[in-house]
Amino acid sequence: MGRIVVGYDGSPYSQAALSWARDEAVRTGAPIEVFHADEWPATAPPMVPLPLLRPDRTVAEVIDEILEKAVAAVRKTHPAVDVTTRAVRGHAAAALIDRSRDARLIVLGGHGHSVVAGLLGSVISAVSAHARCPVVVVRGVPEPDAAVIAGVDGSELTLPVLLFAAERATARKVPLRVIRADPEQAAAGAPVAVVRERFPGLTIQVEDTLEHPAAALARASAAAQLLVVGSRGRGAVTGLLLGSISQHLLRHSACTVAVIHREVS
Repeated sequence: MGRIVVGYDGSPYSQAALSWARDEAVRTGAPIEVFHADEWPATAPPMVPLPLLRPDRTVAEVIDEILEKAVAAVRKTHPAVDVTTRAVRGHAAAALIDRSRDARLIVLGGHGHSVVAGLLGSVISAVSAHARCPVVVVRGVPEPDAAVIAGVDGSELTLPVLLFAAERATARKVPLRVIRADPEQAAAGAPVAVVRERFPGLTIQVEDTLEHPAAALARASAAAQLLVVGSRGRGAVTGLLLGSISQHLLRHSACTVAVIHREVS
């Protein structure tokens, strides 16, 4: 079982990501890795001597302090959670995508100027598109009894999306809402039946929509604590949920978004 890897830079948004990961670790028993990608000198202003801007030892100490404080906060409130740190040199998105090969989940904060190492939402876009494990982008402060939503379209990722969502709904003891955007709804019916069989105590509500998927899912997210969708690994949410729609959900969902990839079984 891989670690839950949290992109962390000490910002409130990365702290929210760590809080979500901590709760997930409590429910699943998975260990946490607090991960920082140091992009210097890629982000240095031009024409400035690097030694004047970057005393390596001092910056390394600051990074270590940020990560140590994060670990201490988790251990103070949840001493049973296994939490470690990792700091690497390199571009944040590339480092996280590489780390995803052995991770259980990648968890990122959903707002703010810095996500892992001072980049804008391009980190979220790249990692959510190309990671080799599920990516969770933490947004909002949902009610604890709010439902989990799975957005599906009858593609090959429908069952993995439903299973991921059903596991989280079961752990949280909340209903699972399945919103199907599929011109041939029968194609999505069999995976729902599989999930009903595997999770007999879970309340599952199925809704078919002809509305634009971005609008339907974004609106539904206002009454949810987690929205789960799929990605084929090209920056797009599967099937009807293509291109700009996936980015719309990652930026404008009222709740946390989980993106499931082709490699997830």
